[in-house]
Amino acid sequence: MPSLLIPYTPRFPQTEIHPQLESHRFCVLVTHRQMGKTVCAVNHLLKQACMLNLPNGRYFYVAPFLKQAEMLVWDYFKRFTAPLAAMPTASGQIKNLLQINEAKLSLRLPNGAVVRVLGADRPDAMRGTYADGIVLDEYAQIKPNVFNEIIRPMLTSRKGWCVFLGTPKGQDQFYDVYCHAAKEFAANPHGEWWAGMYRADQTGIIAQDELARIQTETPENLFRQEYLCDFTASRTDVLIPIDLVLAAQKRFYNEYELRGAPKILGVDPARFGDDRSVIIRRQGLQSFAPRVLAKLDNVQLAGLVAQEIKDFRPDAVFVDAGQGAGVIDVLRSLGYEVTEVPFGGAPLQAGRYRNKRAELWGEMAEWIRHGGALPEQETTLANELASAVYDFDEAGKMRLEAKDKIKARLGKSPDLADALALTFAAPVASREQRSIWEQKTTYEVEWSV
Repeated sequence: MPSLLIPYTPRFPQTEIHPQLESHRFCVLVTHRQMGKTVCAVNHLLKQACMLNLPNGRYFYVAPFLKQAEMLVWDYFKRFTAPLAAMPTASGQIKNLLQINEAKLSLRLPNGAVVRVLGADRPDAMRGTYADGIVLDEYAQIKPNVFNEIIRPMLTSRKGWCVFLGTPKGQDQFYDVYCHAAKEFAANPHGEWWAGMYRADQTGIIAQDELARIQTETPENLFRQEYLCDFTASRTDVLIPIDLVLAAQKRFYNEYELRGAPKILGVDPARFGDDRSVIIRRQGLQSFAPRVLAKLDNVQLAGLVAQEIKDFRPDAVFVDAGQGAGVIDVLRSLGYEVTEVPFGGAPLQAGRYRNKRAELWGEMAEWIRHGGALPEQETTLANELASAVYDFDEAGKMRLEAKDKIKARLGKSPDLADALALTFAAPVASREQRSIWEQKTTYEVEWSV
């Protein structure tokens, strides 16, 4: 096949997305509106079709409805393959190497590969054939049985690939496949699955002033869903909505503003498997970037915590007692004062929270609502904080959903969020505050003599 230069120049985040699409067989791409996901996917499909070395390649771009596919996608395919319709030969003549079938919305490339644009509203058109690659656009609007009953069998014989595209529409099959991909990718980054999410506040494609205007003119839940890629936007039981998290990431307090505020260290040791150990610092209204660690024994982790204590000089150190007993013992043997926190233990505010874990997250949520600042570039922490939902028991006490359910959605345990939550285990006084109290007590005693 002649060399084809596709008239397409990727921009961020497309430059980040294409390598992932090319190195994983099943990809789930969640994006905000106007990011350019369709153009990205069209050109990925064309590149793979042009480079195929097998005979009779078959590629499909599937949108929820045929008319929608024809209107939004078909012109892109013709535009980006236009150079094939006017390829110069060795003798200088112009030759058309592209076959276009407008009736079938199909292209035949010079290597024999056929690209078809279809609608999922007519899924039977795909039955009985194979596929080397398929793009499922706006997957949230495609019936759930289409992939399992039709698409997946098509990919079997030639080990074809599939890309799921879309913007959240709630916790539907697109949400399910995203969670599955995220879990598989977290367990094996070099495996078959990849999951990517790109929000409008991250990509920079929509100018900040324009995004702010859209936010003021759009209902809150719709903005969170369409531009912040929030699958839970339609839910009212999310403890910390993503918009609150993003607002907290835009705050920052300088050293002068934090003067006198207590310094607290939260330590969440790894539990098992792919869980991570996390150490996080917080001083008053400012939290700092978490330190994420993996595959450390108790002595190694305790040594790193001891170093954090030396550098940060916290007023309190809270460690998850569930899997941190060994770390706690080592730290205490080294002379460090740490406080163990049982997530399933009794809360300080027994009339308000079901257990200690609910209290930790509940107090963290209040801290965020009342001015708490989060590290700006910590996307993982942001996603974990916005993942938990809550309800109330028969006594009216708040309870948090089980960690296993959060882990099932995220593909991993919310270790970073848990570490930050640990810094709210109990009220903490700073050294300066304790010094003032001691002076005040001495003063009152002197006058009482």
